[in-house]
Amino acid sequence: MACGSGAALSINASSVRQGGLLLAQLTSKAPVTSVHAKWDTQDISFWQSGASGGTSTRGQVWRAFVPVDLEKPSGDYALKIEMQPQEGQPAPCQLTIHVTTGKFATESLKVAPQFVEPNPEQLARAKAEQQRLHEIYGTVTPEKLWRGKFRVPLTGVTSGANFGRRRVLNGQASSPHTGVDFPAPTGAPVHAAQAGRVVLAEPLYFAGNTVLIDHGLGVYTLYGHLSEISVKVGDAVAAGAILGKVGATGRVTGPHLHWGLVIDGARVNALQIVSLPLI
Repeated sequence: MACGSGAALSINASSVRQGGLLLAQLTSKAPVTSVHAKWDTQDISFWQSGASGGTSTRGQVWRAFVPVDLEKPSGDYALKIEMQPQEGQPAPCQLTIHVTTGKFATESLKVAPQFVEPNPEQLARAKAEQQRLHEIYGTVTPEKLWRGKFRVPLTGVTSGANFGRRRVLNGQASSPHTGVDFPAPTGAPVHAAQAGRVVLAEPLYFAGNTVLIDHGLGVYTLYGHLSEISVKVGDAVAAGAILGKVGATGRVTGPHLHWGLVIDGARVNALQIVSLPLI
């Protein structure tokens, strides 16, 4: 879509399921100093793309993730941007994106009773941890800390399961599953999906031993149920760095890695970021 001032806005798909992840791109023949964007009611961050500061034969290239939370109601939503050219007035542009239902399956699982009916102390702990995570996800680091494509955090693995599934635990309906599960033997090394900074590295009630990485621009990856944690809060990690080992801590039915992706507060399928052509 033409945006004026020699700029154009595009997106890799006009329709997306709940829990999906899109990539928007803005190209401008004239220099642009900043891009402000809103996806529905949520602010999202554009970054200059390319090895040479976002300049290509087409001019400047800016990109942004457009995340769709797994419980976002279906319907049409606007992606609105306003770019500030180096010279001239701000130029607005808008696209419509259609969100469809995810059609997630339902599964019944048997887990330890305390993870379905926690006592008051356990429940208070779990709620406090959820509030902390909510506050972390609401913090947007203004710098892009990653470079290049994201990877699956287990070596030799290309697929996972269970994202978005509606769970029945010990016969009781539970919240939808917000991550991708990778069955793996206890002790298998878990790698950072991309470069970033460790903002949480500790046991959580439901997720067990957990590491959370801030990749900048509102992008966070979570690694749960670890048997061991090998990093600490504040560590800068490179893509592929070992964060810990696969385990069966927290609410589990067996050893596996729970890998979550939250972008601008939206819970999305982590596997989708792996296939995006990021620079």
